[in-house]
Amino acid sequence: MAVTLHKGDLPDGLSFGASVAVDTETMGLNPDRDSLCLVQLSAGDGNAHIVQLDRATYRAPNLRALMDDQSVLKIFHFARFDIATIQRHLGVVTAPVYCTKVASKLVRTYTDRHGLKDLARELVNIDMSKQQQSSDWGAGKLSEAQLAYAASDVLHLHQIKSILDGMLAREGRTELAKACFAFLPVRAALDLAGWPEEDIFAH
Repeated sequence: MAVTLHKGDLPDGLSFGASVAVDTETMGLNPDRDSLCLVQLSAGDGNAHIVQLDRATYRAPNLRALMDDQSVLKIFHFARFDIATIQRHLGVVTAPVYCTKVASKLVRTYTDRHGLKDLARELVNIDMSKQQQSSDWGAGKLSEAQLAYAASDVLHLHQIKSILDGMLAREGRTELAKACFAFLPVRAALDLAGWPEEDIFAH
């Protein structure tokens, strides 16, 4: 595994192919209040690229272009939050997207455990450490443990997606999943617009 740290933006000419696993690290869970610090990416080849953003400017044209590229599928775990924080800080609506948490909830109805650690353990037999989950991602110099943790969140998403796709097809829920994924940018926009908790479809 190779982990490459990029300061400010992705380098010119870096390609991730037809799909890229994406995750973010922030200073908290409120996109309006908390800074976006890192965006992690992987092509599913065992390597991770981590962009440490300049929080004074958020100038990252190559990263923005990738998030907006309609020919590249962006694979997330809990896409709703990541899409919202990318839209809030980078000013781009990420699409098209796939969310392993949504897929898990649609097809792993035999459990209520849909965290990435749970999926990695069951589906790809990998025990992920979450020790660095609550650490200072705004630090100027990140530790090796932080970089390894950030990378781990994207390294296995392609493999997990592949297994979930098979389960969705087996249970006849592929089209339902696709509809949910297509709605995720709208769900994120509702969060940013002030409807994070209210179900507007309820009576």
